[in-house]
Amino acid sequence: MLGGLTLLALGIWVSVDGDSFLYQLAPFSGQDFKFINVGFFCIAVGAVMSLLGLLGCCGALGESKCLLLTFFSILLIIFISEVAAVVVALAYSSFAEGILKAWAAPALQRHYGSDHVFTKLWNATMTELECCGFTNYTDFVGSEFEQGNGGRLPPSCCWTNSTPCRPYEAERSTVQGCFKHILETIKEHAIIVGGVAGGIGALEIAAMIVSMYLYCHLDTRIS
Repeated sequence: MLGGLTLLALGIWVSVDGDSFLYQLAPFSGQDFKFINVGFFCIAVGAVMSLLGLLGCCGALGESKCLLLTFFSILLIIFISEVAAVVVALAYSSFAEGILKAWAAPALQRHYGSDHVFTKLWNATMTELECCGFTNYTDFVGSEFEQGNGGRLPPSCCWTNSTPCRPYEAERSTVQGCFKHILETIKEHAIIVGGVAGGIGALEIAAMIVSMYLYCHLDTRIS
């Protein structure tokens, strides 16, 4: 319930006072999926989690077998869904680069240099991770930024961080794309991510065990 209320509060904040946050993410979204819905999504998930926690509390305090069984069933469905999502993510992780490239590369071609917030966000990312583009410097070749700056690329695409940074110099510098750096960062923190995911799964299993124990214990008390 506490987790749901936290997510609910986050969703309300994003919807009410998260204009800059949403605007930074907007260039990544397509015409049919706007990140403006992120706040409402958090609100919906937080509300469901809060109601689920309330359902379990009412079932335990009111000694209602129906509520306890409903709580157990919903939590079991959520747990199975999470396990299935992990399996699918592991099975199709090799396709992640292609999917993200089809999404990020066109955005760099269209918005980098023309959208101030988008450009500032990517400049900060490339400077912090010492990377260039999503895949490499080729993401900027033929872009509106290159055409509008006399064939120059972002300075981060060259090792010397020089200006101007031409494609031939970027090719010689062989600066890696940001996607590879992000993957390396994720791998470095895989233990933490796995620990958090395992903790959530253990909490869900514990909640299911307790609810089923209470469900069975009610029969003993009634008899």
